[in-house]
Amino acid sequence: MTDRGMKIAIIGHSGSGKSTLAAFLGEKYSVPVLHVDRIHFLPGWVERETEDELGLMRAFLDDNTERGWVVDGNYRKLEYERRMEEADLIIYMNFNRWACFARAFKRSVRYRNRSRESIAPGCPEKFDRAFRRWILHDGRTREKLARYDAVAEKYREKTVVIRDQRGLDRFKDELR
Repeated sequence: MTDRGMKIAIIGHSGSGKSTLAAFLGEKYSVPVLHVDRIHFLPGWVERETEDELGLMRAFLDDNTERGWVVDGNYRKLEYERRMEEADLIIYMNFNRWACFARAFKRSVRYRNRSRESIAPGCPEKFDRAFRRWILHDGRTREKLARYDAVAEKYREKTVVIRDQRGLDRFKDELR
């Protein structure tokens, strides 16, 4: 992998550390980072119109084709296949549900009443019932898990699956 023009797609479960890893990789490779939650939400956790967010995603990918990029997030409607196809590296953050739950809880304490840098301004951190349910159940349906597995299988030669903190630490150490 060269440091120039690197394209990295990070997918996986909520609370697994996608955004933190994206920031690390963006700095490491000196490429722009797009946290998909930043274009999906407007202030107050309002979902942006699909055509608007799709336009923002396309512009980001088009504008950074030569330079490279890191995109963190799932959102299948937002050029998902294009991201997977163009990526030099796909990282699937496949932490177990309880690890994600604990990480999201810690994040909610850290950013209480504030918006973190990987979310749209005006969207203060939350850890409400709906989000907890998403982390533990709704975000891990058989269909959703099968989609992740399909990406890992289709792009086997360029996919890294990280299952826990030890694996994440090892991955980052190998890049240093």
